[in-house]
Amino acid sequence: MNSTNLRILVIGAHPDDPDVLCGGIAIMYSSRGHNVKFLSLTNGDTGHHRIGGIELARRRHAEAQASAGVAGISEYQVLDNHTGELEPSIVNRKQVIRCIREYRPDLIITHRPNDYHPDHRTTSTLVMDASYIVTVPNMLPLTDFLPRPPRICYMYDRFTKPNPFKPDVIVPIDEVAERKAQMLDCHKSQMYEWMPFNQGILDQVPSDDTKRRSWLIDTLLAGYFRTMREELQGPLVAIYGAKRASAIRYVEAFEFCEYGAGLRSADVHALFPFLPADIRIGS
Repeated sequence: MNSTNLRILVIGAHPDDPDVLCGGIAIMYSSRGHNVKFLSLTNGDTGHHRIGGIELARRRHAEAQASAGVAGISEYQVLDNHTGELEPSIVNRKQVIRCIREYRPDLIITHRPNDYHPDHRTTSTLVMDASYIVTVPNMLPLTDFLPRPPRICYMYDRFTKPNPFKPDVIVPIDEVAERKAQMLDCHKSQMYEWMPFNQGILDQVPSDDTKRRSWLIDTLLAGYFRTMREELQGPLVAIYGAKRASAIRYVEAFEFCEYGAGLRSADVHALFPFLPADIRIGS
């Protein structure tokens, strides 16, 4: 691992999952000269109430590329698998192995195994199933194998059964919150159309672009991120202390995964170089 030039791979199920849960740290990595790639395992072609198929897949791909431009990340790859149909098959596992081998990441960030969306759960399974096989030369022998598996973290979620999310790393993202909002604003088909429709509030979306972005932050996202911040209050105070934690408004949080190379407390400052040097993670 070269801590001066990290390679970070965020693997999500859909073309906006990495942005919502890792957009802040993606900006922080890229602004410090590190290499970040977002990978969506499906093309997002069912995530709408009026359009779908090729029209929606191409639109969501374009939205992902626009978001990557805002974040300054090196690549936003979208695999051409149908949304809602992702399976933990050998074919899909080989796709994930190949993507990991070609990128050679120091850290992979992905979904946890328990989640409301089958594509999220399957994405996690595929990454876990690939985490050792990336080191086996005879699997996909024409793609160079990795000498050791990468370290893996899970992204935040609110689900508690069979086990709740346990934050090992909490990153304050206040310094880049506005740019993260700009990333999410790029996903117009989701933030202003599909998600409001799915939540029954489509009639509340302003038509004016400026008002719409304010609405996105104040209405659609504020509840989610405020709840996330409140749920992480205890661990945040434990890591940063009460005074410093009280000044932190926006965070992104990650849980160590025991698959891959394993992620230890000693690795954290090297892999998350924007964390304050004086904080202590774990034992």
